[in-house]
Amino acid sequence: MIRAHILISGFVQGVCYRWFAEKEANSLGLTGYVKNLYNGGVEVVIEGERGLIEAFIKTLKVGPSSADVRDVKIEWQEYKGEFNGFGIRY
Repeated sequence: MIRAHILISGFVQGVCYRWFAEKEANSLGLTGYVKNLYNGGVEVVIEGERGLIEAFIKTLKVGPSSADVRDVKIEWQEYKGEFNGFGIRY
């Protein structure tokens, strides 16, 4: 098990990106959260099996059809086990 801190930039707010990420994470059984940032980007903190997180990241790089993802930065971290599920934070 591992944790990833992910920052997504581009046209990713107001396009259902958080909902998209939540749906994908839940379908893979991953835990954590997604939230909009004041700079126009999106932050994801996610925990689970590395292979599943890597699959999740591939979908984040595409995003929903209305999004225009420009960059995805990933910082791998030690697993903490602090989440019970995956949700949207405000």
